[in-house]
Amino acid sequence: MNNEELFEGIDDTQSITQKYFGLSLTKFLMLVFLVFATGIYIGILLYGTNSLEVFLGLQDYEEYLQSEIQRLRTENAELQKEYFELKEISAK
Repeated sequence: MNNEELFEGIDDTQSITQKYFGLSLTKFLMLVFLVFATGIYIGILLYGTNSLEVFLGLQDYEEYLQSEIQRLRTENAELQKEYFELKEISAK
């Protein structure tokens, strides 16, 4: 048995994907497409327009609450001033 007979038994017709991944080229390409599509889908869920809209809405709501806090503090100071003035008048 010589070397040529040994090499004839080896199957050289396998594609690169069959050698390294055990998949045909079609199945490998479908798997790569599926992985990319899933990654894009998850990216859109996490960082897409809906998340951006919610984030911007929360920023607007925070600004509204900050202005409401300031308004209520001012109103509270005025009411306390009026209360103490009335209390001082009634004490006399």
